[in-house]
Amino acid sequence: MKRPQFPFRAVLCAAVPALIMSTLSAQHRPDGFNYDESRVPEYTLPDPLRLENGDAVEDPRAWSEKRRPELMELFREHVYGRQPAAPEGMRFEIRSEDTEALGGKATRREITVRFAEGRDDPSMEILLYVPNGADGPVPAFLGLNFFGNHTAHADPGITLSTRWMRSNRSMGVVDNRATEASRGVRADRWPVETIIDRGYALATIYCGDLVPDRADGLEADSAVTAYFREKEGRNERGKDEWGAIAAWAWGLSRALDYFETADAVDAARVSVLGHSRLGKTALWAGAEDERFAIVISNNSGCGGAALSRRRFGETVRRINTNFPHWFCLNFRDYNDDEDALPVDQHQLIALAAPRPVYVASATEDLWADPKGEFLSAKHAEPVYRLLGLDGLGVDELPAPNTPVGHTIGYHLREGGHSITEYDWEQYLNFADRHLR
Repeated sequence: MKRPQFPFRAVLCAAVPALIMSTLSAQHRPDGFNYDESRVPEYTLPDPLRLENGDAVEDPRAWSEKRRPELMELFREHVYGRQPAAPEGMRFEIRSEDTEALGGKATRREITVRFAEGRDDPSMEILLYVPNGADGPVPAFLGLNFFGNHTAHADPGITLSTRWMRSNRSMGVVDNRATEASRGVRADRWPVETIIDRGYALATIYCGDLVPDRADGLEADSAVTAYFREKEGRNERGKDEWGAIAAWAWGLSRALDYFETADAVDAARVSVLGHSRLGKTALWAGAEDERFAIVISNNSGCGGAALSRRRFGETVRRINTNFPHWFCLNFRDYNDDEDALPVDQHQLIALAAPRPVYVASATEDLWADPKGEFLSAKHAEPVYRLLGLDGLGVDELPAPNTPVGHTIGYHLREGGHSITEYDWEQYLNFADRHLR
């Protein structure tokens, strides 16, 4: 079987469309950071189909039994950290249910997931909408949100979150607490009615239920990370201990645990997705938990879909400095030394194989490095081909608003850092092709 030769050199990669480059003058440029494609260094990508001992991976069994477990360990040790199994005392409580939600087209359910016996122990809240009138369990989309479940829709029946949130008056968050003004403020990112009309359920969870998104969030009383560390009798954070992204991903798996007990959602057809930092989370959740049927990354950038070795937009140093709680401590060893990383993000995308995976970028979102996200998807392709599947199927970054791909999907959308109706249309179409 013929496959691309490694190393891949930056000078051999596809050119960035003029539309992306034209945004450079308008885009904010932090001092000392590179938005100039000509300054991207030459780099060598680690081969997803070569073991650490140098042996080539030449058949699906070698991938599943040797290389995939090896890559998982490398990402756990050097990037995201190690996470625990589901707690034995976990239980699910139906907090509320309305069978006539959204004008009667859906059932809205709120589920409290308790990770331990005590009511003051860590827990999370799932908001779930399921289309009414389905013949049986339906496929679903599952993703985390940034400012509480109540921001996903103006539905007055959604419980207002009482968890800590970063103050943001435009989001209706005052003194780190949500107010009624925050209800439905992110509905444009969650087209609930469209998803329901297409025959899918939608579930979302506030990421702050698991770990508050702040520098000291891992130590917060409500954080699952602090709970498990105390349970294990440890005071200090281990070098390969999970960060917030792994903890958020862990919570997505616990929601999937719930779906396996619920008769309305087909747990074998759940697509996990996320935007920005939560897109990084979705990719890691899809790697850690092979039960997810489809994995979707929206503008996830550094530590997500973008190649670290390109050093374009947000870098490893910048992300570790600004967000010290997101990754494991070992990841800091690669600040300004990305070439020393034993992995890169094309291998993270490959860990979704053989399941479908979708990566999306935006022309004005240079901080997330659209070209680097595309190249990750492209360089994951050899794994899919090894498994007998069509991968991305194109060699160059497509024109804006031109979805491409097969088992690996990709699009470059016009606009900035957000998740839009256009993005959702592509994800729904992709799910239709692979889950229907």
